[in-house]
Amino acid sequence: MYLPHNGVIDKRKRTGEKSAQFLLLGSASKDLLQQGSETLAERIRYLELTPFLASEVFKDNPMDFKMERLWLRGGFPDSYLAQDDQESWQRRSDFIGTYVERDVPNLGINVSNLRMRRFWSMLAHYHGQQINMSSLAKSLEVSHTTIRHYLDILTDLYMVRQVQPWSGNTKKRLIKSPKIYIRDTGLLHRLLSIPAFEDLLGHPVIGASWEGFVIESILSNISDQWTASYYRSAEQTKIDLILERSMTRYAIEIKRTSAPRVPSGFLRACEDIKATNKFIIHAGTDRFPLSNQTEAIGLIEFLKIFE
Repeated sequence: MYLPHNGVIDKRKRTGEKSAQFLLLGSASKDLLQQGSETLAERIRYLELTPFLASEVFKDNPMDFKMERLWLRGGFPDSYLAQDDQESWQRRSDFIGTYVERDVPNLGINVSNLRMRRFWSMLAHYHGQQINMSSLAKSLEVSHTTIRHYLDILTDLYMVRQVQPWSGNTKKRLIKSPKIYIRDTGLLHRLLSIPAFEDLLGHPVIGASWEGFVIESILSNISDQWTASYYRSAEQTKIDLILERSMTRYAIEIKRTSAPRVPSGFLRACEDIKATNKFIIHAGTDRFPLSNQTEAIGLIEFLKIFE
């Protein structure tokens, strides 16, 4: 592939040329750029191309938007646009198999196919939780350091998101490990063998799956001017997602219900972090006030705040 030369880019700047060159790559983009002979500092901008997002699908067809379909199937085009759930399931199966058998080795990552597949599947069971490195290391018969390496690989390949704990000042003793999410819920449901929406509704992971779907929808939409974290104390006061920019601090609780209530632990945590705004993102579409200056809001309405 062709990497633009610094001199070419600088010449365009001097002449005021407004056109740009785009290099569309897969998850190997950083590796390929490192192979270039020159640095592209101050001459390059990275744009992450995500699978379909809730905000995009809603804008494309607001009258026929079905949140459950995107949540179940995920946002990869072949999976989301499949004729039925069975075809979508097969598309995701093919993707996972191809990814661990061909794409990961092609990136020069020396991990056996079987071990990476097992690790990815085991990681799905920690979706929305802090990962237990020692337990995973024992199950895979590898070291704690190797598990961290595998996790970093899937994070760098945009398959996993790690949400870091809040690092502000508080007297409370806080959980310090990152929370782990499989970024695409369609892949999460395939890894956990959840083929249909009815199966998801009766599965113990439904709450964590919805939480991950909402968090990924938000973090893939907002600019890098915002920082994201979560809050959990040893006393189990918690905030699912904290968004901060300048003097603004949003505290967000995520509930898979259309009639949410404000948890007392959430309110205590909001006091700890001095939240400026408090939201409960629920499964419905309406926006309405709750107690203690907290607002209930649907996902699409919440995303409109950042437009």
